[in-house]
Amino acid sequence: MTEDMSPAERYAAAKLRAAEQATALAPFRGLYDFDLDPFQVEACQALEAGKGVLVAAPTGSGKTIVGEFAVHLALEQGRKCFYTTPIKALSNQKYLDLVKRYGADKVGLLTGDNSVNSEAPVIVMTTEVLRNMLYAGSQSLVGLGYVVMDEVHYLSDRFRGAVWEEVIIHLPESVTLVSLSATVSNAEEFGDWLDTVRGDTAVIVSEHRPVPLWQHVLAGRRIYDLFEERDGQGGGRREVNPDLERLSRMENSRPTFGRDKRRGRNMREADRERERRQRARIWTPSRPEVIDRLDNEGLLPAITFIFSRAGCEAAVQQCLYSGLRLNDAEGREQVRRIVEARTAGIPDDDLHVLGYFEWLEGLERGIAAHHAGMLPTFKEVVEELFTKGLVKAVFATETLALGINMPARSVVLEKLVKWNGEQHADITPGEYTQLTGRAGRRGIDVEGHAVVLWQRGMNPGALAGLAGTRTYPLRSSFKPSYNMAVNLVSQFGRHRSRELLEMSFAQFQADKSVVGISRQVQKNEEGLAGYRGSMTCHLGDFEEYSRLRRELKDRETELAKQGAAQRRVAAAAALEKLRPGDVIHVPTGKYAGLALVLDPGMPSGRTNGHRGFDAQDGPRPLVLTAERQVKRLGAIDFPVPVAALDRMRIPKSFNARSPQSRRDLASALRTKAGHIPPSRQRKQRSGAADDREISRLRTAIRAHPCHGCAEREDHARWAERYHRLQRDTRQLERRIEGRTNTIARTFDRICALLTQLDYLEGDTVTDEGRRLARLYGELDLLASECLREGVWEGLGPAELAACASALVYEARQADDAAAPKLPSGKAQAALGEMVRIWGRLDALEDDHGISQTEGVGQREPDLGFAWAAYRWASGFSLDEVLREAEMPAGDFVRWCKQLIDVLGQIAAAAPPGVARAARQAVEGVLRGVVAYSSVG
Repeated sequence: MTEDMSPAERYAAAKLRAAEQATALAPFRGLYDFDLDPFQVEACQALEAGKGVLVAAPTGSGKTIVGEFAVHLALEQGRKCFYTTPIKALSNQKYLDLVKRYGADKVGLLTGDNSVNSEAPVIVMTTEVLRNMLYAGSQSLVGLGYVVMDEVHYLSDRFRGAVWEEVIIHLPESVTLVSLSATVSNAEEFGDWLDTVRGDTAVIVSEHRPVPLWQHVLAGRRIYDLFEERDGQGGGRREVNPDLERLSRMENSRPTFGRDKRRGRNMREADRERERRQRARIWTPSRPEVIDRLDNEGLLPAITFIFSRAGCEAAVQQCLYSGLRLNDAEGREQVRRIVEARTAGIPDDDLHVLGYFEWLEGLERGIAAHHAGMLPTFKEVVEELFTKGLVKAVFATETLALGINMPARSVVLEKLVKWNGEQHADITPGEYTQLTGRAGRRGIDVEGHAVVLWQRGMNPGALAGLAGTRTYPLRSSFKPSYNMAVNLVSQFGRHRSRELLEMSFAQFQADKSVVGISRQVQKNEEGLAGYRGSMTCHLGDFEEYSRLRRELKDRETELAKQGAAQRRVAAAAALEKLRPGDVIHVPTGKYAGLALVLDPGMPSGRTNGHRGFDAQDGPRPLVLTAERQVKRLGAIDFPVPVAALDRMRIPKSFNARSPQSRRDLASALRTKAGHIPPSRQRKQRSGAADDREISRLRTAIRAHPCHGCAEREDHARWAERYHRLQRDTRQLERRIEGRTNTIARTFDRICALLTQLDYLEGDTVTDEGRRLARLYGELDLLASECLREGVWEGLGPAELAACASALVYEARQADDAAAPKLPSGKAQAALGEMVRIWGRLDALEDDHGISQTEGVGQREPDLGFAWAAYRWASGFSLDEVLREAEMPAGDFVRWCKQLIDVLGQIAAAAPPGVARAARQAVEGVLRGVVAYSSVG
């Protein structure tokens, strides 16, 4: 091809190649045995040009290569690079990847419970660790050139998302930020914000999946394609598979067995048999059947998402009981070797408690569960075996979809509904995209497959909408906390801190939503100016005259409402006086006229054998009308008080359901009282006639110069339009006020409370405040108050562990049944004191307008883990602790790790006695399965 070029073109091409070879990207590309995708090249070039980058691309598309290029640049330039991830498992995985490439001497790891080579030029860490370093002004930040924030879309997480924004805002300006995100629908908006707070940021969005995804529905024995390509119509337009729509119609149609009404004779046996066969095609296969079917179709390895931990464990057991085997003898041997090597550090006594042998049997057959309740080591082994193809069917909760590099050929969704903590809700398009994004392994699979199991009532059209929608907006969950407030004031003072918080993505989004409202306010103000001109009167101030008329109208309306309310009260009081046998005249409504009271229908309780009604309904008498109808009447039928015209006896044999009984009693009613005219209600004098305010306003209106204007009513119409538009404009302005400076106003309220508690004095952080600055977590202020009041003084290590557990533990489901078991003695007293202090803080937050519903403030400490923490820190065996805790081993280890973290914070912030007990408590908790770690 170069022969066809002119000398000038050949020279230009050679010059371009030389320029490319001179870049850092050229040798970096040589490290990989595949060529980079265009979006990866574009992002790397922007990074080398000195720009920050935001890369939004589908799961499995290789966006982490951009983060690895930042590591490459840092090492080449002699600077540092911090690679942050949202979860420890991801940090461990990325650490091992980078060690393999650059060597253990150049790469370090910092998580809540691991520290490996912390002074290395490249450090992998959780995002919280970097946030804490920034607030502490750590020396490790010196020489920092690049920060990679993997899975940056985590900033939507309502519990931890604020940490990502804190890091982005507080990183030094000299640091280049690399943000890696899943595909989000508002990447440009997020990029605009990054541009505002971090400077020049290139936004690179790739919608392209490196491995195409095919969508299917598994119903009965057949796998249906969800979409059907219509090449002849509209050039390859995708439509819902008509076979699925037929299945849906068939399932929803009523059975026509028995008599055919159209033909007026019994259906032929053949017709019934055909319908039975068609319906038999629609059923949801069992879990072993699904895996077996996928295996036959060559669609393994597969991840089946089940939105329940118990469901995942049950699925594995079902597959084992069915005799399903996905590994041959050689595969089983490999699995056993790897498992025994990876679990060698777990004490033998604990293996039985952890269900090790049942777990191993599933792994040997190529089947496993994966969820947060599992021991971290077990989860890591499952991930390793799945990646090596030795586990071919994994049943997982949705947490697996969040970042772990564990792609499969197929993803199966059992249901499209999940429990969100409050109710069963449909999964969103964003969640569907995240889950199915695991299907298709780059460089291995030609295509990925998402399989949804047929469920009764499934709507193929709705599923197609879910699969075809790409809406996953990034929404900030940023909220100031007490710890954040003292750290910010300590570094920047109150005024500058306020400005920094107003730079948050949360405020950026709120301000952006205000733009449209502000535009409407501006239009309204132009309209108000026009209306003001149209209602101008040459005789005087018509705006003032209009205000007087409006005040008069409002006062008359208010008095009319009061009068109506008084009449309702009087009517209800009159109804309460009615008794069975009273003859009344129903004043209005469908049943107006003569009636006999059968039951007065008094609120609550029972009267005369009839059930009462709620007090808010008022009396609801049951009556027999002169037209023989028995009806329950309400307050709406009695707008005015009613009185008994006469009385008559109701026979004991009267049955309201008997037409003959109703006819006889109605006849007696007409004979007894048909000649009595209804009592006439005297018209009451209007309250407005004697109201002094109304008299004053009428006098002022008549005396006003504009009252005599010939065009008065024309002006008044313009004035009414002016008033309505002004009212609407004020509502819009209140909405704007509610959305602007919301973060800063919350910060002000937090600072006011901290000032009252002597943590702050203006722009100065007190000694108590400096202690609070070292305590992170949801209950930072409660922990600080406990230290200040000496609640934990004199406690032993196990007792302190029990108390500290209340700061981190949160039950998965609220359980109001029984009070949690607590250690006796000092620990129990200290826990009670912690709850008392929380109550005081809760009242203070209420006084300052700090609301937990907005994600700010201190939740009530949960004592549900105190007994387990106490016994584990006291040296009891895992079997003894878990048997009483009734908690999965994985949850137990996770809470213990969080407990160790908060005990470490207490050790750093507390006076010597408590600090010593905290360090000893850490030693007591960090043992056995809790101490075992795969890295470091």
